[in-house]
Amino acid sequence: MSDIDYTIQAELRTDTGKGASRRLRRADKVPAILYGANKEAVSLTLDHNKVNNMADYEGFYSHILTLVIDGKKHQAILKDIQRHPYKPKLTHLDFQRVEKGQKLHTHIPLHFLNEATAKGVKDEGGVIVHHVNDVEITCLPKDLPEYLEVDVANMAIGDTLHLTDLALPNGIELVELTKGEDHDQAVVSITAPRVEKEETEETEEVSPEVPTAKESEEDKKDEE
Repeated sequence: MSDIDYTIQAELRTDTGKGASRRLRRADKVPAILYGANKEAVSLTLDHNKVNNMADYEGFYSHILTLVIDGKKHQAILKDIQRHPYKPKLTHLDFQRVEKGQKLHTHIPLHFLNEATAKGVKDEGGVIVHHVNDVEITCLPKDLPEYLEVDVANMAIGDTLHLTDLALPNGIELVELTKGEDHDQAVVSITAPRVEKEETEETEEVSPEVPTAKESEEDKKDEE
């Protein structure tokens, strides 16, 4: 698990609207909102560079974060993040409050283990195919994992692991599987390497009895 301190200093924001957001971004600030837990949503201002640095770490997207607002700590998870289309800038963040004893829904990443040494790769020359890279889960805040591990060491060519094959920690439930048996999605598989057939070029022989267009034109000139 990550040992990074995901504590974010935040200020309450009363000046809202597109114009206000643009002024914040010019001052290296980023607007955000905190909502959920049957409480009123509050608009926030965050230090852009500090948050942007945190966003480089995978745990920022699945870890329980601490927002410090007016000296008071609030537990939250990131629900949405908006970025500038071409600049390395964050433009807005959405946080959802985390309440003790209340289940939360969030996405967590999958970490695939032993890919290079998997039987189907090392011994059979197969190729790993990831069908999903994260999963949606529901759990109590105290049980929230930063990621789930998927061990592919024993997989051979043609093998596929599905959601029901994942080893889940206690208290974790996969949201997709609550929708029915037909939602048991493929997670990872090993396939045979694609072999491209060599194309043989066939040269077309022109019959000497049938003159080409160029030869016909030259014959006409000779006759003239």
